[in-house]
Amino acid sequence: MVEEDGDLTRLLWRDGDDDHTPLLDEAVRQLKRYFEGDLTRFTLPLAPKVTPSQQRFLDALCDIPYGETRTYGDMAKQLGISAQAAGQACGANPIGIIIPCHRVTGSTNLGGFSAPDGIEKKVALLKLEGAASLLI
Repeated sequence: MVEEDGDLTRLLWRDGDDDHTPLLDEAVRQLKRYFEGDLTRFTLPLAPKVTPSQQRFLDALCDIPYGETRTYGDMAKQLGISAQAAGQACGANPIGIIIPCHRVTGSTNLGGFSAPDGIEKKVALLKLEGAASLLI
């Protein structure tokens, strides 16, 4: 994870040692609680380096409740953008999991996920959140 000026700006999809700051340690603590099923909404200061329109999309992602999903079309309609733009905005999310782009799916399939082994990770996150009925 990357912290700049007291805000989380990126989550990198790699193994390795992160820096240790109070914020990064809290982010790790919250992620662990999320994966244990004890946390449904992150409370971290976020400052992704995105355009204002992308920030609007990321804010809408954070409003999708734990265990629920929306389609790219739902997001597009809500924000007055195309479904393709919604998909691109999801793929450009620099703070995956914490900003829950995994909760957005296609209307007839799961869509993509930008993490390594993307679709497998998306399936695992949706199962963790109890959204597994989508997978049947």
